[in-house]
Amino acid sequence: MQSELAVRLAELGIDTERLAARGLQPYAEADAASLVLAEVNSAGREFHLLAGAAAAWQAMRDAAAADDVTLFLVSAFRSVARQHEIVAAKLARGQCLDTILAVSAAPGYSEHHTGCAIDIGTPGSPVLEEDFETTPAFAWLQQHAANHGFAMSFGRDNASGYLYEPWHWCWQDPATQPTSKGLTA
Repeated sequence: MQSELAVRLAELGIDTERLAARGLQPYAEADAASLVLAEVNSAGREFHLLAGAAAAWQAMRDAAAADDVTLFLVSAFRSVARQHEIVAAKLARGQCLDTILAVSAAPGYSEHHTGCAIDIGTPGSPVLEEDFETTPAFAWLQQHAANHGFAMSFGRDNASGYLYEPWHWCWQDPATQPTSKGLTA
């Protein structure tokens, strides 16, 4: 029997070999019970993340604010089902699958499924646009995001084949990162 993910990909006409050729691997979807409310925007939209990622986001946002830089969430946790809806809607609008997969991950292949990835915006800059890199917010992130455990996932000419996404950052759980403890020179 085909897995639910395989069925979703087949419905969209996405071949896993195509994804593997780009070096993409599926991400496990965070358990809903492990997600916490990270932020609510002015329109009342809720954004959820894993507890560690939420705490790191809030600390980073507050540190930026202390430096007169405003950051807000545009996107956070996204389920495999929601990612399927996004890709299906783009296909329904007549977009080419190759074009879609350059800007949107296939269902099951998005860092957003982990509860650790965020898309960041700042006032006065269009959301999810490359122009974000020209903002003081992006300059601040480049200088300080690593201090909060965040790394930009898709730089220019990234190996994953995604277009440049200066707004997309992923929290690296320190508990799962390799350490140098016990290593000798």
